[in-house]
Amino acid sequence: MLITIDKVLTKEQVLQFRQQLDHADWSDGAATAGTLAKSVKRNQQLDDNGELCIALGNQIVRTLSQTPLFISAALPRTIYPPKFNRYADGGTYGAHVDSALMFLPGSSQQMRTDLSATLFLAEPDEYDGGELEVEGPFGVQCVKLEAGDMVLYPSSSLHRVTPVTRGARVASFFWIESLVANETERTLLFDLDQSVQHMAPSFAPDDQRLVQLTGVYHNLLRRWAKT
Repeated sequence: MLITIDKVLTKEQVLQFRQQLDHADWSDGAATAGTLAKSVKRNQQLDDNGELCIALGNQIVRTLSQTPLFISAALPRTIYPPKFNRYADGGTYGAHVDSALMFLPGSSQQMRTDLSATLFLAEPDEYDGGELEVEGPFGVQCVKLEAGDMVLYPSSSLHRVTPVTRGARVASFFWIESLVANETERTLLFDLDQSVQHMAPSFAPDDQRLVQLTGVYHNLLRRWAKT
């Protein structure tokens, strides 16, 4: 399931991010790639341990904690601290699958990567190319969103970033371990939750149909969630 979430950051917030990121010191992104990915990764990244990366990443996590659509879709248990990358001058990232397990920075704790996220920080007309292509059961989906919008997709998906031939593509990226590891179960819960949310304004809060559907959602979540 690939889900886009509009306006995670406001245009004003994006501008504040860019004012800092456009003057940041970027390093070769291949330095953080795995053995196989290193040969297909050509981009720049912000220092994960730098004050700027940590401050902006914390702001993103705080915002996501108050974004209902993200909570509904991801059911987050753990969020890997957001990273930041930049593609320019032909920068690209060839087809790859994200690592299944990652150590949280500065910790011996591992997390499972169920969902990958890209939060776009450059407007589509600022650069040519740079589409995120995600392969799924129904073919390849191409994603190039407005600045401040985010896409969620399964970390198990084969995906790539096409070459940027003009301008610069700036984004934040990170991973989520969900309370519900199974993608099919998580998708069913998301569909059910969204249906309940859309129906709610048309029913009284104590309407038994709405109460029953809400109960079904929570009982399925109780069955499938692993805390």
